[in-house]
Amino acid sequence: MQAPTYDDVAKARERIAPYLLRTPLHEYPDLNELIGARVFIKHENHLPTGAFKVRGGINLISQLSEAERQRGVTAASTGNHGQSVAYAAQLFDVPARIVVPENANPGKVAAIRGQGAEVIFHGARFDDARRFCEELARREGLRYVHSGDEPHLIAGVATATAEMLESQPDLEVIIVPVGGGSGLAGAALVAHEINPAIKVIGVQSAQSQAAYQSWKQQQLLEQPNTTLAEGLATGTAFELPQSMMWEYVKEFVLVSDEQILKAMFWMLERTRTLAEPAGAAPLAAAYQLREELKGKKLALVCSGGNATPAQIQMALDTAG
Repeated sequence: MQAPTYDDVAKARERIAPYLLRTPLHEYPDLNELIGARVFIKHENHLPTGAFKVRGGINLISQLSEAERQRGVTAASTGNHGQSVAYAAQLFDVPARIVVPENANPGKVAAIRGQGAEVIFHGARFDDARRFCEELARREGLRYVHSGDEPHLIAGVATATAEMLESQPDLEVIIVPVGGGSGLAGAALVAHEINPAIKVIGVQSAQSQAAYQSWKQQQLLEQPNTTLAEGLATGTAFELPQSMMWEYVKEFVLVSDEQILKAMFWMLERTRTLAEPAGAAPLAAAYQLREELKGKKLALVCSGGNATPAQIQMALDTAG
């Protein structure tokens, strides 16, 4: 499995351009005051699926062979990856089956169905759904779209960082939420190519540390997976994004679910943005690292806005 290159990212931008507008990168004075730095939000929540992964989905599905398109695709997801594959599959008239955990975000499930894909519920956790999906793909000859070990997905989501650095080439820090790691791997690849001095920081929930511990120990590990942030909820590390993270990422932090909920509230209060827990995690990390970041110019990737009513209520409760 070969890692994508910067040239692959440039080609991905051309493939997705007919289907996706570039997303805003906004500075917010209230966040500047909170963190003590110049803070820009990359609004991936403005994409049609409400999350960043659709960039990778379109880049991958657009390159399927005719035989793969005829057989169809399948993916396991807690929601945003499934939406990405379903959205792209509908664009290119490809049958799609998405396997989700039994407690998957209802709004994301409804969106997957609305994009024409079949939804299959299996297991209590993402990794249960993933194993079932892999067997389904083998049994029925479907093209399995892994949520991390796919060079085309990583190249696709990396286009967000290319956009950021065109808009603000003097960014010093980029903070990216991590579940499987495709977003962090892609961001680090692009930043390293354009300006190796940029510090790309990953953030994961302390309640689901598989990516963090695997990065830290430089080996693929399984870890308990109990976070409320489904976009960060991965119990098993993925080989391709980890190999890229080991090469390019120098800093990675953990934040608690409580910190993430507080950051969701700050996103609502200070930027008028509805961020799902994963999308708010970079702000939680920036606040935790505010002494280190003081005076710097940074971008936080709001990876998605697909929060449930229960998550929104928990975030509002943190203000009490």
